Amino acid sequence: MAATSVDAVRERFSALRAPLAFFDGPGGTQVPDSVIEAIATYLRSSNANLGGAFATSRASDAVAVEARDAAAAFLGASSEEVLFGANMTSLNFSLSHTVARGWRAGDEVVVTKLDHDGNISPWLELAHDLDLSVRFCELDRECRLDLEQLRSLLSERTRVVAFPWASNGVGVVTPVAEVCALAHDAGALAWVDAVHYAPHGPIDVADVDADVLLCSPYKFYGPHLGLAFARRELLAGWRPYKVRPAPEVPAGRRHETGTPQLELLAGFIAAVRYLDEVGWDFVRAHEHVLGCRFLAGLPESWTLHGPHDMESRVPTFALTSATLAPAEAAERLGERGFAVWHGDYYAVEVMRHLGLPEGAVRVGIVHTNTSDEVDRLLAALAELG
Repeated sequence: MAATSVDAVRERFSALRAPLAFFDGPGGTQVPDSVIEAIATYLRSSNANLGGAFATSRASDAVAVEARDAAAAFLGASSEEVLFGANMTSLNFSLSHTVARGWRAGDEVVVTKLDHDGNISPWLELAHDLDLSVRFCELDRECRLDLEQLRSLLSERTRVVAFPWASNGVGVVTPVAEVCALAHDAGALAWVDAVHYAPHGPIDVADVDADVLLCSPYKFYGPHLGLAFARRELLAGWRPYKVRPAPEVPAGRRHETGTPQLELLAGFIAAVRYLDEVGWDFVRAHEHVLGCRFLAGLPESWTLHGPHDMESRVPTFALTSATLAPAEAAERLGERGFAVWHGDYYAVEVMRHLGLPEGAVRVGIVHTNTSDEVDRLLAALAELG
């Protein structure tokens, strides 16, 4: 079933009946009622740990299997190549420490100034512990990756190239397959942060040839979880940090710790089903229209940081005003019924690159937003100056 209108989509979200226009999607989207119901249903009827010889445990086993299948379909992977965790950052610290177990002093990691710090600090901490070198890929004036400079950073000592599919700060979309190819040419792993891209378009890890990819279901209409993909041979070859009784197979499961958040896995299944029902064609087309509308109507008193068109970005916009600090602007917009973020949103290097010590106001449009909401936000921005 494909959605034909934003009204039909919004009917599926009780949260959207509140008198608040949600432009805070990059920090976490609202969830459809089906996700809420799936979580509640699990807790009412199936709440148990895994591996027991009784009905609720067997039902929980089935939820865990279905969640892996849903994650695999969402990412274009196999069910053995996915793993869940508390959040993307926790998973990334765990996986980065796992892959580095055999590294030596002087090995190198390349990161980018476009990244969320969740794909930078794990490598900086490893560098501190293991005497590694972390090199930063620079950005151009519109915050796109400088691919020539990236190429110059690669060497035979490069172990990982870590980069985002899309920037959570300024909305830039990177040439994922090209960066993965550069990493592989250097004999390195392509380590992709897809947290910010995941709500805006389909992911196929095989198509872009990623080795590791991480995302966050709560950014794409699901519950607070982290989700990662890694190629089967990597997961099977790495020695995981785990307790001794934990299972050795499947490959992804052996890198998880403790009991899964099974009620959240039930919600995750419902979130993936929701996106399948709505369809990526609708999501991308509607977001493109709203993004163009926002860019066309942005008042001249506000400065947009990042690309000035919709051809190389998702509809996430970083704005600054000459007269209002980001925190004050966000507070005033909140008083007017608009949810926006301010600060650096953990995109530390992006804000340094832009020379914005206080960060910016972030407007994040997703497919549940409406033209009326965009127009009212533009009017409020014009009023604030």
